[in-house]
Parts: sequence; structure tokens; C-alpha cells
Amino acid sequence: MKTAGIILAVAVALALQTTLARFVAGGTIAVDLVLVVVVYVALTSGPATGLLTGTFAGLVQDALSSNVIGIGGLAKTIVGFLAGILGTQFIVAASLPRFVVFVAATLVHAVVFMGLYVLLDLRHFGSPYGAVTGQAVGNAVVGVVAFQVVELLPGAVERRRSQRTRLRR
Repeated sequence: MKTAGIILAVAVALALQTTLARFVAGGTIAVDLVLVVVVYVALTSGPATGLLTGTFAGLVQDALSSNVIGIGGLAKTIVGFLAGILGTQFIVAASLPRFVVFVAATLVHAVVFMGLYVLLDLRHFGSPYGAVTGQAVGNAVVGVVAFQVVELLPGAVERRRSQRTRLRR
């Protein structure tokens, strides 16, 4: 069941990423929803699951884009593993540490992704500092909000059920 949920989350993130990109000027948005899912899964499930999720999500995203297949997969694999390690070694239960992990994960992803493209002489990025910083902050905000929503949903369902039973009495 957990695997199905992860696959569904990656599929929804990919669908939203590609759908939202059409409506934004320039065709790119400042949030990588697939990376947010990979980091979320890694923080909640550990390094092995983060690694596997990063590999799966990155390869699927590479296959759907016009980029070289494997570079995004490798970048997300490394990020998923490292985020999983951070999640098991440190207490990442508050919003600020989660924000920092999402920012760091985005920066590591950008360094690996862009570094491999430049190393293989496939593409040059110029000066991407502003774009990477904007994406890091965007990913962190979306990631922290996602954590809050997921943590509040089970309690909200229980509160709603208890209110219904109290109203029926």
C-alpha cells in the first residue's frame, strides 16, 4: 500500500508539474514538485525508500522531458538518499528544520544536475544563482506546507467524525 501511495504521489506531482508549466510564462515554474515528493518520502520513510523514490521519479521525469535520460534520475537519487539520512540522524519534526532540508536538497539537486550537464559538455547554464535560490525557497515553502497538510488531515478526519457522533446524540 505504501508503494502505491508513493507511485501515486509521484504521478500527481509529475502531472501537476507538466500542467502548471504550460500556464506559466516561459514554460518553467519555480517549484520542482517531483523533488518535493522525493524529499518528503525520504524524510518520512528513510534513506532506502528515498533512494528508490528518487531513482523512479527522476527517471520518469527524464523520460518525459527532452533531456538526457539518467541525469535527473541520478540527481534525485542522491538527494533522496541524503534527505533520508538527514531524516534518520536528526530531528526534523519542526517547520524550520524541514525548510532547511528542502532548501539544501534543492541546492544539492541543482549542483548535481547542472554539474553533470556542464561536465559532459551538454549544456551551459550561465549564472543560475537567482533561479536556483528561487526554486530552493519555493520547494521549501511547498514542502513545509505539504508536511503541515498531511499531518493535519488525519486529525481533521477524526474531529469531523467525533462531531458527527456528538450531533447525532
